[in-house]
Amino acid sequence: MSAILVLIVVGVFITLIVQSWPTIKTLGIGFLWGKVWDPVGNVYGAYPFLIGTLLTSFIALFISIPFSYAIAIYLGEYNPKGWLSDLLKNTVELIAAVPSVIYGFWALFVLVPIIRGIELKWHIAPYYGIGIFTSSLILAVMIIPYGASLGITLIRMTPSPLKEGAYALGATRFEVIQKVITPYTRSGLFAGILLSLGRALGETMAVTMVIGNTSALANSFKEMIFGPGNTMASVIANEFTEADHTQYLSALIELGLALFCVTVVINLIGKRIITRFTN
Repeated sequence: MSAILVLIVVGVFITLIVQSWPTIKTLGIGFLWGKVWDPVGNVYGAYPFLIGTLLTSFIALFISIPFSYAIAIYLGEYNPKGWLSDLLKNTVELIAAVPSVIYGFWALFVLVPIIRGIELKWHIAPYYGIGIFTSSLILAVMIIPYGASLGITLIRMTPSPLKEGAYALGATRFEVIQKVITPYTRSGLFAGILLSLGRALGETMAVTMVIGNTSALANSFKEMIFGPGNTMASVIANEFTEADHTQYLSALIELGLALFCVTVVINLIGKRIITRFTN
């Protein structure tokens, strides 16, 4: 089974390279650093979308981690049994099952006006409400269940003798979580973070609906965070059906190749860190 999965991944990688070869041959590595995306002028640069993808994904990850860990600790250690625990756990799992387009609609009609009001109140230009920060917030909500569900399972799997021994020595519940449960589950918890990050990197529809969909780079970091932007996935979703010539289509497929490579590199780095934690 693992050999078949490896063959599928290799086949996807080769297909992306073959289909994006016209722009690879024409633009080379400069495609990644190009700051202008102009299909009319046949100029293609992935840098704005690469930055948008990384910003939305990592901001969403940093927002989601405290909530994921809090849910995991509460349902895994403080309240592991009973109707309330089952209800909350099922609710968390249900959040992961909601289609992304529903999150997009919710963000568009509820979250965007709230963010716009905050921007107006605190004088944070450009007052659109849509943008990278808004898409990061909705992404954070979407990826919380992935880290939380895995964390709940791992915390519940912590051997009881370890916890009981710590309690017998006079440790408080907080100290048991800090000194016993966290070291025992840290590699698994980090794997949950990687799972959440992988989900955030590839999310398309919800992000497309609230990110603003602009290819222009902002002039300042604040405008980059709160202003409109784009991700590699959202550009592909928006423009793939409009690609009317080979170079344009090839550039979009190369964006997919870049997203594929970014995901693989981040996962390899994460697995390396997990191995160090385990050892």
